Amino acid sequence: MKAIIPAAGLGTRFLPVTRVVPKEMLPIGAKPALELIVDEARAAGADEIVIVISEGKELIRKYFEGAPDIRFVYQKEQKGLGHAVLQAEIDDDALILLGDALVIGCCAAKEMVEISKCHGGAAVIGCERVPKEKVSRYGIMKLEGDRIVDMVEKPAPEEAPSDIAVAGRYLLPAAIFGYLKTQTPGKGGEIQLTDAIKRMLAERDAYAYVYPGKRQDIGNPDGYFSALEAYRGNR
Repeated sequence: MKAIIPAAGLGTRFLPVTRVVPKEMLPIGAKPALELIVDEARAAGADEIVIVISEGKELIRKYFEGAPDIRFVYQKEQKGLGHAVLQAEIDDDALILLGDALVIGCCAAKEMVEISKCHGGAAVIGCERVPKEKVSRYGIMKLEGDRIVDMVEKPAPEEAPSDIAVAGRYLLPAAIFGYLKTQTPGKGGEIQLTDAIKRMLAERDAYAYVYPGKRQDIGNPDGYFSALEAYRGNR
């Protein structure tokens, strides 16, 4: 199994500091946040980790220089998460961990691998419950039991099929890259990973796993400080 960590975003919500330091390299305790995510991928069994970066984020490459299981690819244009993942195309199951989503309180990726094994190697998407008034910020699941029937991107609260949201972790088959290659631009004119997964659901089963840890969005100051507090409380 291989892991992909998209970390090419420009960090505009954290300017001006991200002109110098990528948001993924901001410290959580004694390590950059990105190193904690790399540790999570390794703990889940990933034997190769592909980090997707953009020009100007060479500090990430320099920091991990010499790590035998890490390689880098570039996303040269900001065309969405699906486009970023496609730059790291591999021929194996892909464990995708968003570079600005830190999960504190559990090893979400490892638990998702175990859930996949229980379902015969099916796709698994890490999820969290969100307040009804905030569903319009997320991709929301429509479920039958824990099987994903549909995904609705940022629905209005009255139209949301559940309160279970995509939360920064995916375990997807290599087939996802075929869907991404033929995916038309969606919301914001970008190639959305959610749209490709929705197409995949018509042919393959996927399951939602609401992990017990708490996702922290370190891509903005409030989320970053929340992550620091959560990390301190979890030690």
